[in-house]
Amino acid sequence: LNYQKNGDYQIPNLRPQETSRPLGKYGRMRKKYLQESHPVLWNHLILTERLYPHLLEIEQSAQDRLERMLPVMAQKAGVTEELKASDPMKWAGLMNNLKAQAEEVILKELIFS
Repeated sequence: LNYQKNGDYQIPNLRPQETSRPLGKYGRMRKKYLQESHPVLWNHLILTERLYPHLLEIEQSAQDRLERMLPVMAQKAGVTEELKASDPMKWAGLMNNLKAQAEEVILKELIFS
């Protein structure tokens, strides 16, 4: 980390972080959580230029976890392709409930921890 002298103060030379990919839902939620609840960690990640990689890692982990959890939960709940064909409204409602349950777990374990 480089500093420049401005009067009697040393100001860090912060470069804008490269944003090769836009942040998704979970990355933005983690960013907001860190800003509001953990300002010391937030500042540390910014100063060490690790904020964006951290947010991308959280985003990817959350997406991977959701993709792994949903099929397992659907199988346990008995949500099948036959149900989708015979009663699409019931299938959609059950899948929405399962996704909400999976997101609650992800939020608790990855975003707000």
